[in-house]
Amino acid sequence: MASAGGTYRLRCSVVGHELDVRGLSHGLFPPGGFVSVSRDRTARLWAPDGPNRGFTEMHCMSGHSNFVSCVCIIPSSDSYLHGLIATGGNDHNICIFTLDNTAPLYVLKGHKNTVCSLSSGKFGTLLSGSWDTTAKVWLNDKCMMTLQGHTAAVWAVKILPEQGLMLTGSADKTIKLWKAGRCERTFTGHEDCVRGLAILSDTEFLSCANDASIRRWQISGECLQIYYGHTNYIYSISVFPHCKDFVTTGEDRSLRIWKQGECAQIIRLPAQSVWSCCVLDNGDIVVGASDGIIRVFTESLERTASAEEIQAFENELSQATIDPKTSDLGDINADDLPGREHLKEPGTREGQTRLIRDNGKVEAYQWSVSEGRWIKIGEVVGSSGATQQTSGRVLFEGKEYDYVFTIDVNENGPSYKLPYNICDDPWLTAYNFLQKNDLNAMFLDQVAKFIIDNTKGHTLGGNTDTGFSDPFTGSGRYVPGSSSGSNAVPAPDPFTGAGRYVPGAASNVVAPLSGVVDPFTGRGAYQATDAKAENIYFPKKEAVTFDQANPTQILGKLKELNGSAPEEQKLTEDDLILLEKLLFVTCNTSAETPTAQQLQTLWKAINWPEDIVFPALDILRLSIRHPSMNENFCSEKDSIRFSSHLLKFLSRNGKQANQLLALRTLCNCFVSQAGQRLMMSQRDTIMSHAIELKLGGNKNIHVALATLTLNYAVWLHKVNNIEGKAQCLSVISTVIEVVQDLEAIFRLLVALGTLISDDTNAVQLAKSLGVDSQIKKYVSVSEPAKVSECCRFVLNLL
Repeated sequence: MASAGGTYRLRCSVVGHELDVRGLSHGLFPPGGFVSVSRDRTARLWAPDGPNRGFTEMHCMSGHSNFVSCVCIIPSSDSYLHGLIATGGNDHNICIFTLDNTAPLYVLKGHKNTVCSLSSGKFGTLLSGSWDTTAKVWLNDKCMMTLQGHTAAVWAVKILPEQGLMLTGSADKTIKLWKAGRCERTFTGHEDCVRGLAILSDTEFLSCANDASIRRWQISGECLQIYYGHTNYIYSISVFPHCKDFVTTGEDRSLRIWKQGECAQIIRLPAQSVWSCCVLDNGDIVVGASDGIIRVFTESLERTASAEEIQAFENELSQATIDPKTSDLGDINADDLPGREHLKEPGTREGQTRLIRDNGKVEAYQWSVSEGRWIKIGEVVGSSGATQQTSGRVLFEGKEYDYVFTIDVNENGPSYKLPYNICDDPWLTAYNFLQKNDLNAMFLDQVAKFIIDNTKGHTLGGNTDTGFSDPFTGSGRYVPGSSSGSNAVPAPDPFTGAGRYVPGAASNVVAPLSGVVDPFTGRGAYQATDAKAENIYFPKKEAVTFDQANPTQILGKLKELNGSAPEEQKLTEDDLILLEKLLFVTCNTSAETPTAQQLQTLWKAINWPEDIVFPALDILRLSIRHPSMNENFCSEKDSIRFSSHLLKFLSRNGKQANQLLALRTLCNCFVSQAGQRLMMSQRDTIMSHAIELKLGGNKNIHVALATLTLNYAVWLHKVNNIEGKAQCLSVISTVIEVVQDLEAIFRLLVALGTLISDDTNAVQLAKSLGVDSQIKKYVSVSEPAKVSECCRFVLNLL
């Protein structure tokens, strides 16, 4: 147990690994030992070196074909009294070792990407987390279940003391609590990738993240406390035995020891990345870093290293170079720094840093309260007189930017920082800013335009926090949703050619930006702009829908064809009034909810004979966008009947009008969660039916087919489903060979770009299908310019 007032000092440095030490775990046997894993593809078991303070390597285990990322100990059993060692690697495998053999006892296969976290539980259970976005539960050599729900890599896993409860932390910024394989709760609060988890008790746990914060949680969902101190990514967290004190390590070169909720001690290391830590039963702390050296720190005077060894460690630390961009030293102007006499003044708190100038060099010192002296922690590189003003760069969250704007979200709320580099895509920067701060996506164009307007022609290094004029509020700050609204015209949407859809606006139909009308959408035609070189096309984040409608014409045709409907299927005057009201409710921003009677009448109409059903399908196409209609038709109860009925119209020998409207209805299903679930669960069936329509000559059907593919790409990109992406890429490769319409080609290109964005596996798969050679010809398309622009962006990824 960590004592309240003790100070940790170096116990020993353990040399053996050839590359970064990525994982550590205290061992069961021998007592006081630990296991380490490294990028050098090995795992090593270390035992205390008898009367000495060091550790001896008992044996070196090999079995992975790539980097080893994580390690844990599986408790002892009747078969293995000393327990087992589990290691996870970049080869997607988990190797299980006994303590007396350097080769694996067996290998667990099943993950589709790097295994980056492991945790053991009772009865031989093992929980693994992977970059493939899943966690898997293993018992002996069998995978018992796969935990699916995260949308990005699962970096951290822990099995809680209560049976059946498990935690997973992910790059999607969330933590999930699982019980018997089902997600019981999602914890939100971290603003970046969750990297580590540690169990405090049956009901509390800790998490650390790339947002440089640590959080203490109750399993009921409440965040009890947030700890700040680190200045860069936190990679690892470990709890002291029998208490709630803990240690953390990170990208700021530090090990931090937390006692009674406060950072009690900071120990700097002569390595940039301190990847891993664990606490031994005697309270000693083991850390692994990017220099391949394991270091052990102790409170015990008996186990503290000799004065010579401590001096050698401090000398090594003093010779380290510190990059201001990744440290907590702030803006540095060497000309303004004091000399060595500044170190005569004592520090005021543990870990305080002080910079001095000595013989033209900038040196960093850290105050040690326990020793009452300044300890040199390195030399600062790249700081010879450079400031924000002279270098033209702004430091924010440990990184350099050309601009950091201060954004006030509302009059009384906190301000947010919007960092930007001139080489960045303003739309992507704007999107990330809105996502990070949970602001409405409808402000995307406004924020992007704000960035563009306030960076054009500016000399780098000017005052970036004040003096800019917000084009929307007319003041010096951007206030989304404030009463001083914007008269700015949104950028044209490349899919409809019109202004972007704004939720809550009086009408879904936005006036064209020019006098040119698109003959297919009825809206303003897409107008290329010469100035844009940014990729505004993909990855597409939301589904594309078919919203254009003329309710009067649809109802007129419905009434006309009602006369030729079979007697038992004819609609009464009351039925027609119900459908007219349904159209009004679903085509306008009405607060009304469609009634069960209207829904039944529509179902009756879409069961008309094939020759006359198309106006009823058009009403369905528009109605399915309404949340309650989407829920009714796509919910588990009726979803199979609904999807089967639509698929009947996708027959190759069917009426083209019905094929078109069925495809458009399927596209519009993506607007709500029930429809999204249905479309994803029936993906194989729907795509295999839809692709049959590629051979027809109707370009509107081709556009609808391309849009359906694009909407699947949007959702597959979000869930990172490589099997689904493979199917979608195959569809694109097949369809793009036969379609001629450039709007359809454009949507297929956006779908392709969305699928392969941020996914090297999808890129390789697309290349293997020869998609790059299929699309090259579209680089030379002059009009519409969006086709060639989008094609170039796709080819850049390939």
